[in-house]
Amino acid sequence: MRAGFPMATRGMVIGLLGGSFDPAHEGHAHITREAIARMGLDQVWWLVTPGNPLKSRQPAPMADRLAQARRVMDHPRVRITDLETALGTKTTADTIDRLRAIYPQVRFVWLMGADNLVQFHRWGRWRDILRSVPVGVLARPGSGVAARLSVAARAFRVDQVARGEALGARKAPVWCFVNLPMNTASSTAIRAAGKWKSGNPQRQASFKNDGHRS
Repeated sequence: MRAGFPMATRGMVIGLLGGSFDPAHEGHAHITREAIARMGLDQVWWLVTPGNPLKSRQPAPMADRLAQARRVMDHPRVRITDLETALGTKTTADTIDRLRAIYPQVRFVWLMGADNLVQFHRWGRWRDILRSVPVGVLARPGSGVAARLSVAARAFRVDQVARGEALGARKAPVWCFVNLPMNTASSTAIRAAGKWKSGNPQRQASFKNDGHRS
């Protein structure tokens, strides 16, 4: 175990939720809680990424995003991390490879919102991700049909299972689409409304309870 890395013991099932979290909001927290409840996960690790190669604008400083994530997601089984920075990895596939090597006795499940499944085929080595760990896709507003018809969903349609229970116990490739009550919070909408200003902690803290909670 590396110093500063989350603790995990043999046989644990850990969900990985990656993203820029620019900013983290109740929608992220909502799908995390649902994943823990529905998939039998022991923990979920948020992987706050240094940047997003699919976006032209780069996110707010890491320290601001980590602080906001910790304000939004206060749960005993969730760890907020900057593991990709610590690992020096550039793609999700590389991050998963490294974590599986560091934690060989842990079972990982990749988690993502349905909006990300729509563009999943644009991710580096996306097929390797689906072949290496189970993937849990959680419904997000307006993305259900597009996600089910996405390139990745069609390419791995024979590997889809109907439900997410004990997903971590299954051998990859395997994935599920989980329907759940919707939370409409959006990082894009929060930024557009001027409620996320890097370097302005007062405003960053205030929007946690401004109606984005379910």
